[in-house]
Amino acid sequence: MSAEYTGRRPDEVPTRVFDWGTIKWLVTPHLDKGAGLTTGEVIVYPGQGHAPHVHPNEEEVIYVISGEGTQTVGDGAEPFAIKAGDAVYIPANTVHSTYNTTWSPLRLVVVYTPGGAETGLDGLPDARILEPGVQPSWKQDV
Repeated sequence: MSAEYTGRRPDEVPTRVFDWGTIKWLVTPHLDKGAGLTTGEVIVYPGQGHAPHVHPNEEEVIYVISGEGTQTVGDGAEPFAIKAGDAVYIPANTVHSTYNTTWSPLRLVVVYTPGGAETGLDGLPDARILEPGVQPSWKQDV
């Protein structure tokens, strides 16, 4: 095998923190020479979600590790329920959104192909990047 093996643990990479949740990119072209995809863990906070958006050139797969929520795929599409064990395919250039409908975290594994465009999230107004090993704190609505 010509590619060099690289492995990493979640506490070895930065945490991207947003108003709606957190992301840890575990495999990306920026971290792994020759990687053609991106994969990471996403935690959507209880009662939160991200706005509908499009990845113009990337396909996405979402795998639900735990929790429950709703997902949309397609412009004007009706939300459908997602729960642990479900997988969702999102074609490139397709509007989609994910919302946590419960009181507990919604944990997802996401995969983008081709990888690399995820760095665009770092420029969003609510984005904060925490150094590896720094724990994010959840905001509590009062």
